[in-house]
Amino acid sequence: MTKILITGANGQLGTELRNLLDERGVAYDAFDAKYMDITDQQAVDAKFDALKPAVVYHCAAYTAVDKAEDEGKQVNWRVNEDGTRNVAAAAKRVGAKLVYISTDYVFDGTNSDEYQVDDPTNPKNEYGKAKLAGERAVKEKTDDYYIIRTSWVFGKYGKNFVYTMLRLAKDHDKLTVVDDQFGRPTWTRTLAEFMTYLVDHEEPFGTYQLSNENSCSWYEFAKEILKDQDVEVAPVPSEAYPQKAYRPRHSIMSLSKAEETGFEIISWQEALAKFLTVIGE
Repeated sequence: MTKILITGANGQLGTELRNLLDERGVAYDAFDAKYMDITDQQAVDAKFDALKPAVVYHCAAYTAVDKAEDEGKQVNWRVNEDGTRNVAAAAKRVGAKLVYISTDYVFDGTNSDEYQVDDPTNPKNEYGKAKLAGERAVKEKTDDYYIIRTSWVFGKYGKNFVYTMLRLAKDHDKLTVVDDQFGRPTWTRTLAEFMTYLVDHEEPFGTYQLSNENSCSWYEFAKEILKDQDVEVAPVPSEAYPQKAYRPRHSIMSLSKAEETGFEIISWQEALAKFLTVIGE
């Protein structure tokens, strides 16, 4: 029996977190939906009662942003709100600290400045609304929580923008990427390290925002990803790529609260370079 329980164990972040803990020789219990369906309260309660974890890293989420607008609408809410409420309530009951991952989509992206942790939220799509409902469920069910909002996540173990660009570059001479949406890319490694840092250093409970340092447009991100590839990258407005779900135009979150903990945050450019080395690009 270990002290740590991980939900969403086989997702992009859950896998990164497991590998980080493996490197450190830290034991954990990790489950995906097959072995612990977080939307099933009885299943969650049974696992928590049996394992009695001290720390829960809640990585499970429904993240198909466009599908969440229609065909995935019900599952989006069941996983991101109901599932999170089940996990938070179980964590409280067994006395575990909870780490919940949220998103920049809780903001509407109309702010020209950086979003502070305490700025008013105003999600404009179903995914953002459900993740914010998850934040509220966490606060309602337990006091011993870390909510970490993140954005533009990329990593070794899932589908993401970096892999998409690298794949498209193999078959195209020219790629067009939107240049009027701005944010902060986040390497899953940096995020996983911060999750464990908050717990290990017993930082104050509450809401944090964590991405890599610096910000960019998707076009600038793509240019950096493909700078060593033989492909032209051209900027286009968002209207060139209509999407079902609303996308925030300017969702740059302040990292000041995370920085104040003493955690060292590398730039997204450095994180990307390290990631490309990891995957052999």
